[in-house]
Amino acid sequence: MIKVGIVPNLTREKAESVTYAVADTLNRLNIEYFFEPDTKTVFGNRFTYTENLYEEADVVIAIGGDGSFIHTAKQCAIAGKPVLCINAGNLAFLAGVEANELELLNSLLNGNYVKEKHMMLQCFLEYGGVRKTLGYCLNDIAVARGKSFNVLNFNAYCDGKIVNFYRADGIIVSTPTGSTAYSWSAGGPVIDPALQCIIMTPLCTHSPLNRSMVFNSSSTISITAPNNHGKDIVISLDGETNFELPENGEVIIEKSDISAEFIRIKSDEFFDVLNRKLTQRRT
Repeated sequence: MIKVGIVPNLTREKAESVTYAVADTLNRLNIEYFFEPDTKTVFGNRFTYTENLYEEADVVIAIGGDGSFIHTAKQCAIAGKPVLCINAGNLAFLAGVEANELELLNSLLNGNYVKEKHMMLQCFLEYGGVRKTLGYCLNDIAVARGKSFNVLNFNAYCDGKIVNFYRADGIIVSTPTGSTAYSWSAGGPVIDPALQCIIMTPLCTHSPLNRSMVFNSSSTISITAPNNHGKDIVISLDGETNFELPENGEVIIEKSDISAEFIRIKSDEFFDVLNRKLTQRRT
């Protein structure tokens, strides 16, 4: 028997009803499950709650859209647990199961699924001779203007060697998983998430080299922002956490030592999912 932790994003309109449907399905399958205590205000005493969901669960089910999937997947990666994403949002590229496919949860019992590892990044800030760890990233790290409307100066390096000087709104460094997110919106390439690489995409650049660049996953990418005269520059990790880039600070980005592990029950290939989601967007 397995234990399942359920993490719904209740800000999504459909998430509450999908969560009840998931719980009913798990009850029929006689699978034990529990929630984090902060959802008790919505669900009351109907369910079991635990403060240590990621430690106690064998599998975590995330219910919502890609934003909530990313947050939950990072927590699962730190705890060494796999995550199954159930769509209660719109496109949800990372969803393994749609809300109308909950009968597929039976695969959790018979082991009829695969685990896909997704590369993550780790971000550091070096300033005044001190290196500070900012955190992990599953999609992307953006170094970009904050409140300022001015075009900024950036230097980008790979393994200590200059790659390019950019006059731009910012630079996005993404994983293959994140290639269909912010980087894609900025004109970056779509990369199969099974690959291991790092993508760097400038934002609204005035520089001659205005295309994305793809680096080996073992590369160390660093970004500085010289001669910006105190303009507001922000480091954003997966759009969740923001840090200020101080004058003379350096952002250092490397492949993480941990990976996110997604459960795939269906046999869809990445480009099948991509084409289906894009068709949904056009309709």
